Parts: sequence; structure tokens; C-alpha cells
Amino acid sequence: MGPWRFVVWFGVVSLLADVVYEGARSVTGPLLASLGASSLVVGVVTGAGEAAALGLRLVSGPLADRTRRFWGLAIAGYALTVVSVPLLGVAGALWAACVLVIAERVGKAVRSPAKDTLLSHATAATGRGRGFAVHEALDQIGAIAGPLLVAGVLALTGNDYGPALGVLAVPGIAVLLLLVRLRARVPDPESFERRLDTAASEPATARARTRGGRLPGAFWTYAAFTAATTTGFATFGVLSYHLVQRHLLAAAWVPVLYAAAMAVDAVAALATGWLYDRIGPRVLVALPALTAAVVALAFTDTVAVAVAGSLVWGAAVGIQESTLRATVADLVPVGRRATAYGLFAGVVGAASLAGGALTGGLYGYSIPLLITVVIAIQVLAVVLLALTRSGWR
Repeated sequence: MGPWRFVVWFGVVSLLADVVYEGARSVTGPLLASLGASSLVVGVVTGAGEAAALGLRLVSGPLADRTRRFWGLAIAGYALTVVSVPLLGVAGALWAACVLVIAERVGKAVRSPAKDTLLSHATAATGRGRGFAVHEALDQIGAIAGPLLVAGVLALTGNDYGPALGVLAVPGIAVLLLLVRLRARVPDPESFERRLDTAASEPATARARTRGGRLPGAFWTYAAFTAATTTGFATFGVLSYHLVQRHLLAAAWVPVLYAAAMAVDAVAALATGWLYDRIGPRVLVALPALTAAVVALAFTDTVAVAVAGSLVWGAAVGIQESTLRATVADLVPVGRRATAYGLFAGVVGAASLAGGALTGGLYGYSIPLLITVVIAIQVLAVVLLALTRSGWR
């Protein structure tokens, strides 16, 4: 199997997994609200979930580099996610639903450094930006299908979350079957990158030195920029809470909007991935601008403007999930890459928790203040981006 086929098949795995967990995430806000959650609780829980998905990679990333068990960790993480989501549909208490929301994100923490490292080997041959972008675009097909499936079941059952989330067990089983098959076909994806090194006549001793040592300074300045822009990024849980509580959209339409945002995500990933391979990380200046636009648009009381803000949110996520990851692979040598992905995600995880609490808390206090604070943070992020550009290679 060649590198492009590997990227595509791994994209199909992510597509099916996204049907599962993005289907659930599309209704997290309304689901928690139906169990009695306030806007602050929704913001803290969804922010804590993102923090778990990112922060726990501080452990799973170094573990993957140390054990080299990339496939095992990827499969275990996907298994935790696809089990947690159907159980969320039958959780009758707020605390249980909160635990399952976070557990699903823990599954992402377990698998992501290993998965990104496996992909980084193949994208060394396909082009970092394009490879990660194609994977993200396939991923987002599932992110569109999952919310639409949940919306359809909700409409048929009178907003009963049990069947809507229970049906997601079917693609979850397919995820695990495909992963096992892909592992059997490509047990050592690093061979894709080794072939390039051999063609470039890289000495074996140079590769050996990449197995240890400190991470490059440019990696840390880049992580600081990403943390700053993530701190002001609202979760979709808070966005959907606003839409439903202000009676701008019925709960059954929220997953449809989420699906539309995921379609924008895919387009943004492909566009910025293509630009990344041509102009480098300068394309990331779009991320702070989009993050500021989200809160300025999404938290209005005009349906069209709030919907536009949610679509802008999707574009920002597209950059976060593709081009940000591609840049890490270019900054860090292969032997430290899973550790770098874990540490990078840990920094961003802390920012996600702060962002979830910030947007959820300020939303309940003052929306104009929320918008002002987020814009100020994004101005800081642009400054950090300018300061870190000199360290990129």
C-alpha cells in the first residue's frame, strides 16, 4: 500500500469515527441543558472535555514514542470513544452525561499522538499540508453525516436522545474492524519516511540522533501562539446553547447547523493545506481573525448572523485540525514526534479549558464583554505569530 492510499484509508477510519463522536458533540449543549445544566456548566464540561482530549496527550505522546506501540494506542483510543457515545444516549443524570462527554474526549487523547505520528510518516511523501488536509476533508464527511443522522433520528423520535445516540454504535464497530485491517496491511508506516531519507542519502547516525534530545525552540514558540488563539475559541457546546436558549433554532436543527459547519471545516482544511505547502505557516494568520469573528457573530440574537458565526467556527476548526498539525510534523524530528504532538496538545488543552470557562462564564455575564476580551486575546495571538515566524525553518 502506498502513502496516498494509507492517508485515504486512515481518512475513512476517521470518517466513520466522526460519524460517532461528532454526531454526539453536535447535541452536547442541548443534551446537557435538557438534564438541567446551566451555560457555565456546559462551557466548563465541554471545555474540560477538550482539555482532556488535549492535555492527557502529555502522557500518551511520550508513551507512544517510548513504546513505539502506535497502532495499539490508536486502536485503544478509538475503542473508548465508540463505546462512550452510545452510553451517553441512555445517561439519565447530569453527572453521568458529563462523565461520558469527558470519557469520549479521553479516547481522543489516547489515540491522537499515535495517529498523527502514523499519518506524519505517510504525509512526508505526499506533502504535509495536502496529506493532512485530505485526511481532514475525509474526516469531515463523517462530521457532516453524523450530525445529520442524529438530527434525523431526533426528528423521528420527538427529540429522544437515546435512539439518536444509540444508532451510532454501528459505525463505531466498523471503525475498529477497519483499523485492524489497516494495521495488518501497513504494520510499519514509518517505512514511508525512511524511503525518502534513503533516497536523500541521510546517514543512519543522523536519524538515530532524532530519537532523543530537546524539542526545537521554534516548537515552543509555535505552541505559545496556538495556545493564545485557542484561549479565545468558543466551543460549539456554548454556541449551540445560545442558539437553543435564545430560541433562534430548535434543538433538532442544531445538528444540521453543525454538519454545515463541518462542511466549511473540510473546505478550509483543503484550502489552507494547499497554501501551507506553498507559502508555509504564514497562512495561520487567518486563525486569530476567524476566532475573533466567531464570538462577534455567533452570540447575536439575529438568526442569520448567529448561523454565519457558527460557519466561521467551522472554518477555524478546519485550520486547527489540519494545518496546525502539519506544522508540528515539520518542526520536530521523527523520533520525538509523538512526544511533540502530546506536549503541543497539552499546552493547547490548558488553553481549551480556559477558553471553555471564559466563553461560558462571560456569556452568562456580558456578551459585549465576552466579545471584547476574545478580540483582545486574538490581537495578542497575532503578535505572538509575528514573533515566532523567525524561528520557523
